[in-house]
Amino acid sequence: MFNNLTERLESAFKNLKGEARITDLNIANTLKDIRRALIDADVNYKIAKEFTDKVKDKALGEKVINAISPGQLMVKIVQDELAELMGGEEADFNITGNPAVILIAGLQGSGKTTFSGKLANFLKTKKGKSPLLVAADIYRPAAIDQLTVLAGQIGVDIYSDRENKDAVSIAQAAIKEAKSKNKNVVIIDTAGRLAIDEVMMTEVANIKAAVNPTEILFVVDSMTGQDAVNTAKAFNDRLDFTGVVLTKLDGDTRGGAALSIKYTVDKPIKFASSGEKMETLDVFYPDRMAQRILGMGDIASLVEKAQEQFDEEQAKKLEKKIRRNQFDFQDFLDQLQQIKRMGNLKDLMGMIPGVGKAIKDVDISDDAFKGVEAIIHSMTPQERANPDLIDQKRKLRIAKGSGKDISDVNAFMKQFEQMRQMMKMMNKMPMGMPGMGKMPGMRR
Repeated sequence: MFNNLTERLESAFKNLKGEARITDLNIANTLKDIRRALIDADVNYKIAKEFTDKVKDKALGEKVINAISPGQLMVKIVQDELAELMGGEEADFNITGNPAVILIAGLQGSGKTTFSGKLANFLKTKKGKSPLLVAADIYRPAAIDQLTVLAGQIGVDIYSDRENKDAVSIAQAAIKEAKSKNKNVVIIDTAGRLAIDEVMMTEVANIKAAVNPTEILFVVDSMTGQDAVNTAKAFNDRLDFTGVVLTKLDGDTRGGAALSIKYTVDKPIKFASSGEKMETLDVFYPDRMAQRILGMGDIASLVEKAQEQFDEEQAKKLEKKIRRNQFDFQDFLDQLQQIKRMGNLKDLMGMIPGVGKAIKDVDISDDAFKGVEAIIHSMTPQERANPDLIDQKRKLRIAKGSGKDISDVNAFMKQFEQMRQMMKMMNKMPMGMPGMGKMPGMRR
């Protein structure tokens, strides 16, 4: 995420290395490099110029002239200004009403339908809501099919009417359905086009007028940069939407949309989405995103994701097993499943300070644990519970059953034993996955 921008900003800060204080002279090149980095990230020149002017004013202020480390100070100022540029603080999300109505808008291909499913899952699992998804794209049968599949995956109801070619009446009928079935949130997935046109804009504006939504979310593909910002402005002029959703943040994102959109339309970014998994939706925190852009990681978000997946009672039981050196393959497999539910592996690792830069050229597949899982699944329940039972004959059977080479099984068994020995040696240890080394699926 934002790898190129991160590298460019880090390079800019090196101009102040070894300086005793910040002055007009030694800050000039740093600000120039920061401005170029933002422009290369597809941030509008006016926004980039205004940003660096604010940074300069703060850096040359009375309170910071005598700071002990100008380089560190500049990083802090840029971090604060980046967070402010993206909204400053977490935005409220209004889901009051009976039902609350959320209207989803954006261009075709921006990820509206996938986001609709993710939002329904988010509201169901994290907010205790009972959502109803509404397929209001009357032009693309595939969009209805996709939303139906997603609804099935996350276990929520969907309203669709393939014979009805009036999106407004579909939305109105869906709200009646929600009330009759005691659904307290209605999420309306509207039609998009490859480019803005009057038919689409009129239709979504008519839906808004008919259902009076509590939230109107504009979904934007974060890889499209300044084009996304221009599209957001056109939608906002017609819809006056309440918030922005950034999708595809796991792709080759330059950063222009994330850094420019709040400034341009004066509407907050409310959610950030990456990948196709229904769990990969996050509330947008400007300060945390600023940290990630500057290569500082995002421990707060990582801890939150872990807390959502790790059951406290299970963790206590696991800790006891570790203390007694009874950690087995089933425990290991359970931990893998929980980690996978936290989201994209490379994105998770990028939240650890210093790791994002180290793994930027490493391909970490979401299927990184597939080989390990196949090996464990090929074990008998007794073998999973008693790793010491597994001899060479059993290894050969496990290798055949998992479709792996015997060398793969031996390597995994060796890693697992090393991890168990490390656990045995450490009296106090946080729950995690130490000693894993380089996992299958990770390659340069």
